[in-house]
Amino acid sequence: MQPKSPSILECPVGRAVETVGEWWSILILRDAFQGSTRFDEFERNLGIAPNILSRRLAHLTKTGMFVRRRYHERPPRYEYLLTDKARDFFPVIATLLAWGNKHLAPKGESILLANRGDRRPLDPVVVDAAGMQPITLANAVVIAGPGASRLMRRRLTTLKAMNPAVAPAGD
Repeated sequence: MQPKSPSILECPVGRAVETVGEWWSILILRDAFQGSTRFDEFERNLGIAPNILSRRLAHLTKTGMFVRRRYHERPPRYEYLLTDKARDFFPVIATLLAWGNKHLAPKGESILLANRGDRRPLDPVVVDAAGMQPITLANAVVIAGPGASRLMRRRLTTLKAMNPAVAPAGD
């Protein structure tokens, strides 16, 4: 289903959710980051119905997250390889993992992200590339980008929590 609101269609978060927001898609990408490439691997690891998996893989391929490559002629079998666009999504998965461990693991973390070289556990945070400071709700605001429409610019001026002119950021 396509979103109807122009503010959602123009918003990068809205477009991202349109691409990967369905929960099966995020889990498929998670498994791809862990090495799964074939239909039967995704189906077995996720316990997902074949018809749903087919639709999600087709969508992720159509939106440029996977490239589909034939690995067997008869019967035809395909593998799904991560694109650069998908690899750029990995920090989102890492941040979801950290958030889930912090807020949804009452018995402790069942999975940790670790440094590939020395297996030291990593603590993912989102930082500004220029200043290397964490990006938080308290220090970030949303401003119009060069491609923002008049409607989007008007909408952004009405935001409360993200607009310092309307309401100051909390602690």
